[in-house]
Amino acid sequence: MNTIPTVDLSDFLSGDANRKQKFVNEIGKAYREVGFVAIQNHGIDMQLVHNFYESVKDFFHLPLEIKSKYEIAGLAGQRGYTSFGKEHAKHSKAGDLKEFWQLGQYVGDNDPLKKEYPDNISITEIPEFNELGKNLYKNFEKSGSAILASLALFLNLPEDFFNDKILKGNSILRAIYYPPIIEEPASAIRAEQHEDINLITLLVGASADGLEVLRNDGAWIPVKTAPEEIVVNVGDMLQRFTNDVLKSTTHRVVNPPRDKWHTFRLSIPFFLHPVSSMDLSCLQNCVTENNQLHYEPITAGEYLDERLREIGLKK
Repeated sequence: MNTIPTVDLSDFLSGDANRKQKFVNEIGKAYREVGFVAIQNHGIDMQLVHNFYESVKDFFHLPLEIKSKYEIAGLAGQRGYTSFGKEHAKHSKAGDLKEFWQLGQYVGDNDPLKKEYPDNISITEIPEFNELGKNLYKNFEKSGSAILASLALFLNLPEDFFNDKILKGNSILRAIYYPPIIEEPASAIRAEQHEDINLITLLVGASADGLEVLRNDGAWIPVKTAPEEIVVNVGDMLQRFTNDVLKSTTHRVVNPPRDKWHTFRLSIPFFLHPVSSMDLSCLQNCVTENNQLHYEPITAGEYLDERLREIGLKK
């Protein structure tokens, strides 16, 4: 395998039972073996993606003193701006060569979950950024829910199993800026090898190459997709919930060749999280004689808190 598998979400949404089952089988097999897929006909508005990319680029090219006013202490990077080098991989102390912006869930003032979700931060210098980000967040939620519905069927669960668990979930839309490399990095790469925390991650095409996936034999393979495709991978929460039946694959973002150090890279992943109260205890039908129980019970909120501390965003 020198590339990740490709599946077509329109098969699942077609209304044709055979095409739907074909998608369930294909994505389930891919996530058992690889943990990453490229998805065609994903339903995300690519013009919206383009417009948001332009706003993101405008923001990260603002002077540092302007960006820094949006870095709010106490939010653990979960809203607003996080400056260069603050986040590191779980097993590394070297800060990744990136800075980023995060948008979170939108709930009304009277919503019971309001106390769990800080308000999103608005950028006054780029007013369109805020509405574009909100619209893209909702696009990602819709496509992500369809993918989880297919995985529910693959796991012999009701198709709507995840619906109430991701409704107003603690999902994050992250805009990442990897600036030009201006000197020999001491040890870090743009994003050190890691696994994602959440259920699934949806990633629209980055502005430059660099994403690599660790194959079972220890080889790193570059992730290459067509412009109209997105990449979707399993996160640690889903791996844990399925007792390792579905695979959270190690990945990284490597530095470009030296002759391209002067270039920057933008990336926009959507980390689909459940509500914090979701019980991540392993599914009983994923615990077998040949796959003994691997994890102790924990809620999604407890697990997220633990991981944010491990990667340096929370003290």
